[in-house]
Amino acid sequence: MTNPSPVEGAPVPIYQVQLPLSKQVLTFVADLIRAHLKAIGSRWRKLPPGRQALLVLAHLRHDQRLADLAGANGVSKSTLRRWVLEVIGLLAARAPRLDRALAKVARKGGEVVLLDGTLVRTRRRTGRQDRPNYSGKHKAHGLLFLALTDERGNLIWISPARPGRSSEITAARHDKITAHLREAGLGAIGDLGFVGLDDDPDNPVIVTGRKAARNRPLTAAGKEANRLVSRERAANEHGFADLKAWRVLAKVRMDAKHGTALLRALLVLTRLQVTR
Repeated sequence: MTNPSPVEGAPVPIYQVQLPLSKQVLTFVADLIRAHLKAIGSRWRKLPPGRQALLVLAHLRHDQRLADLAGANGVSKSTLRRWVLEVIGLLAARAPRLDRALAKVARKGGEVVLLDGTLVRTRRRTGRQDRPNYSGKHKAHGLLFLALTDERGNLIWISPARPGRSSEITAARHDKITAHLREAGLGAIGDLGFVGLDDDPDNPVIVTGRKAARNRPLTAAGKEANRLVSRERAANEHGFADLKAWRVLAKVRMDAKHGTALLRALLVLTRLQVTR
C-alpha cells in the first residue's frame, strides 16, 4: 500500500529522532557559540545559540543530511554548513595537546596508556588526491588517526589526520610519541603494528606483542604474551567505539582538510559524554 500523495500547499510531515546526548554536552556547545558570537560582535543570527548547537550535534551524532536539517528549520544548507564548521573549529581548539594529555595522566597516578590507530573512511577523491587516501590494508579510502586512551578506555588524545596509505608506526614516529612518553614517565601498550617503534630497546616504553617469522614460529610463551597484551588493549577498543558512535564518521563527506579538526572536536564531545 502506498502513502497518499500530499495535498498541494499542505506542510510536509517532519520525522523526529532522539538525540542520545547529555544536557551537559548541549549546554557546553551552546555556550561556546554564545561566547564566540560575543567575541566577534555578531548581534543577530537566524537561530539562537541553543538551536544552532542542537542542529550541529544532530548532524554529528546521527549524520543527518545538512539539506534535510536546514530545510526543516528554516535556514539554508550553506548557512548550516558554516555553523557546523564553526563549531568544529571551536571544539577542536579545546582538544588537549599530546604532552599535556600525558602529563595529566601522570599527575593522576597513571602508569600506562593504550596506543592504537584507526582508519576513518572518506569519499573517494579525484585526481592526485585519490591514491594517497587509499588504504591497501582496509581496501578503502580514508584518513589515518592515532589515538591514546587511559587504562579504562577514556580517550585522551588524537593525532593529526594522515593519508590512508600511511602506516601507524610512521605516524607515531612523526608525532614523537616515545619521546613524549619518556618525558611524562609513562609507558604505552600497542598492537603488532607498533613493533620496532621504541628507539631504546634497553629501556622500552612501548610494549607490544611478538611477531612470528616464517622460520621462527611463536613459542607457547610468546603466544601467552600476545594474549596478555591483547587483554590489556581491549579497553582501547571501547575508546574507539565511543568515538565512532558519532555517525558522521561512518563516511566523512566533508573536505578531507577538515579531518583533523573534526576528530579533535569529536574527542572533546566524547570526553564530555563518556567517562569511565
